[in-house]
Amino acid sequence: MSFAFTQENLTKISELKTRYPSQEALCLPCLWMAQYQDGYISIDAIDEISKQINLAPMEIYSVATFYSMFNLEPQDKLKVQVCKTLSCKLCGSDEILKHLGSKDVKIQHVECLGSCSTAPVMQIDDVYYENLTTKKVDEILEELK
Repeated sequence: MSFAFTQENLTKISELKTRYPSQEALCLPCLWMAQYQDGYISIDAIDEISKQINLAPMEIYSVATFYSMFNLEPQDKLKVQVCKTLSCKLCGSDEILKHLGSKDVKIQHVECLGSCSTAPVMQIDDVYYENLTTKKVDEILEELK
């Protein structure tokens, strides 16, 4: 299976090249475009990004594997990221994690999601869900079905 950016994404990449100091700086935006386009980032997508921004595929791969928000394989379950840092722990993230364990979701315990004042926090796709309770988690998951 090969990957090719849509014409719309190719246009976006061309426009971004004029705004960034170097083509290599487009690594993150291109990874996001590939993930939004196919739902995950394949090796073929990494190769295509490499061609677009003149950066070695291994460098792109290292960026994609560094950040927890990128999926390198298709997702068959809803991916729920729960913050594991102190603010969230103090506000009940352990209870949220335990509760999510009984749901049909892929749970990822991640470092700070940057929303400490609204702890506990989880992220699904690009959406933050804050001030969580187990009841609120159930309502969110029901809405997303």
